[in-house]
Amino acid sequence: MPAQIPALHDLARGAVAEIGDVLGRIPPADVERLCDELLAARRIVVFGMGREGLMVRALAMRLVHLGLDAHVVGDMSTPPVGPADLFVASVGPGTLSTAEALLGVARRDGARTLVVTGQPDGPAPRGADTVVHVPAQTMADDGGGSRSVLPMGSLFEAAELVLFDLVSILLRERTGGSAEEMRARHTNLE
Repeated sequence: MPAQIPALHDLARGAVAEIGDVLGRIPPADVERLCDELLAARRIVVFGMGREGLMVRALAMRLVHLGLDAHVVGDMSTPPVGPADLFVASVGPGTLSTAEALLGVARRDGARTLVVTGQPDGPAPRGADTVVHVPAQTMADDGGGSRSVLPMGSLFEAAELVLFDLVSILLRERTGGSAEEMRARHTNLE
């Protein structure tokens, strides 16, 4: 007889519990630094590859909703970064040659750099001005002992998405903005 496949609801409860656990272990000082860096920047440019790229695109969208000048690497309208700007890279596994190259360009041209990662000792975070540690399974450690309900780096990516939306709430509170103002900045071209 084949092994019984867990019910969707059981898997969902496990995944949600894991995401909550990860968010509960993010150092509060990291979240404060992330908020400080975002608010201090003249311009914010974000980068991520694959699914992490989707998460930072979501962050950029929320930052625009907050009235901040945010862009995504690779979009044709993304301006250069320089002094007073912030380059944010999502590098869950701690190393990614493209991210490391872009971090080098941002540093060379005077921008501050921030890396969001599950592996804070990796090459990319070691070279950043600020590191936000999201303590979740990534592609760097998805084959070991205790494994997430979610495949590969999905736990990191899901926690990152929720973290970014929570940060947008914290930023809205810090700036005295409102949900209505955020909604007014949402695109009407849908």
